[in-house]
Amino acid sequence: MIMDYKTQGTCSRSIHIELDGDVIRSVRFFGGCDGNLKGISKLVEGMNRDDAIARLKGITCRTKPTSCPDQRARALEQSKNA
Repeated sequence: MIMDYKTQGTCSRSIHIELDGDVIRSVRFFGGCDGNLKGISKLVEGMNRDDAIARLKGITCRTKPTSCPDQRARALEQSKNA
């Protein structure tokens, strides 16, 4: 499954996610802090979707109620309903 998710409330604009069943194959952010987001993306490759959601959901960025990792968790949650 391939999914493009439009982020909200973060510096990144969107996330491109490729899943093989429940396993994350690749993640690519557009916009945001390039190096950090590339690193975080590599860390979740090969991870089970539910494990990634549990680790990333609820992370905030400075005073914002969300973050790029939190937005990825939301995108992964949405992919479960697609």
